[in-house]
Amino acid sequence: MTSSEASLLARLSLNQETIRQWSLPELADGCARAGLRGVGLWRAPVRAYGPEAAARLVRDAGLAVTSLCRGGFFTAEDPAERRAALADNRAAVEEAATLGTGTLVLVSGGLPPGSRDLPGARERVADALAELAPYAAERGVRLALEPLHPMYAADRCVVSTLAQALDLAERFPADQVGVVVDTYHLWWDDTIDAQLARAGGPGPTTGAEAVPGRIAAFQLADWITPLPEGVLLGRGQLGDGAVDLRRFRARVDAAGYRGSIEVEIFNPSLWSRDGAEVLTEVIARFTAHVA
Repeated sequence: MTSSEASLLARLSLNQETIRQWSLPELADGCARAGLRGVGLWRAPVRAYGPEAAARLVRDAGLAVTSLCRGGFFTAEDPAERRAALADNRAAVEEAATLGTGTLVLVSGGLPPGSRDLPGARERVADALAELAPYAAERGVRLALEPLHPMYAADRCVVSTLAQALDLAERFPADQVGVVVDTYHLWWDDTIDAQLARAGGPGPTTGAEAVPGRIAAFQLADWITPLPEGVLLGRGQLGDGAVDLRRFRARVDAAGYRGSIEVEIFNPSLWSRDGAEVLTEVIARFTAHVA
């Protein structure tokens, strides 16, 4: 392994959903044994285990929490639903702060039932960010808006491109609102190089890690076809699909990002296998296709 490959491998983080068959203690132990330094966590298992206990568990394993998924879902038109969403996101900010991560991943939410107003839905996302960003910043947490593939625009995320995510994020200070770059969602966009360059540049420092520009998190999964029914669980193992992962990673690095690289794959075929075997495969694929 070259020194460059070793340096990249040191940035590898395992998102919890990639091996969701593992409990939180199994995740911490398995990642520590494999030599990883970071994990990306999800709110439901963290809340079930207890945020304070989860923070201790991960810290004692020598790991850092690289992100918490997820907040968001800001697009409801009903005032009561919007108040509930904001309250839930404030709770997510508190959980992220407890875990010691400076990155809370946000998925914007889809169109309300019966609506066809994408611009209006995006403005409601901006309104929510305006309320939440100062609250999060006071607690050392940066909001990270994630654009999802356009196939999710109706029901899950009205923010479909990195350009749209940046248009929203740039209304706020860079240390308060950033963006998530996920290969599964953005690999198809022929403007991605220009948007990554736009997202780059000098930025704030969160903890001991410099966070360049607007890129708050970088996540990897491959695009495989045919997509399964429901499409949510169709992410591919690294190297199994159409994404030029190494080139994508190089462009993100060229934008100035030096943070963790999370592998986040939702795929039942991985969940049915032995977790340690899957993690060994993830590391091998990362080395072969990303480093």
